[in-house]
Amino acid sequence: MKKVSVRQARVGDLIRDNIAELLLRRVKDPRVEGVTITGVDVSVDLKEANVYYCIYDESRLDQVLDGLNSAEGFLRFELKKALKIRSIPELHFKFDQSFDYGLKIDKLLDSLEKHEGDS
Repeated sequence: MKKVSVRQARVGDLIRDNIAELLLRRVKDPRVEGVTITGVDVSVDLKEANVYYCIYDESRLDQVLDGLNSAEGFLRFELKKALKIRSIPELHFKFDQSFDYGLKIDKLLDSLEKHEGDS
């Protein structure tokens, strides 16, 4: 696991909170409806940020990514106004698969419990 500085973590949290708020209240693109920002990893030099998101309806993955990429310029512009840092990182949107993995594990555990209850 890579070591993250306090500054990287703080900037990542600020970016996550601001992007989540902007997507909810200011971005009017219907492609990004229902998107949840789950985390942001910022590079050491604060020039790039991986923005992790999840959505309930995975059939819309391509559509959502297109919408997020389309909104990147607006998001960076708004982040520049909201954050007091020299330069706003370039945003790279990545689907967060950890929620799917957790759901699969929950389903497996449920099926095991049901199977043990039948015995």
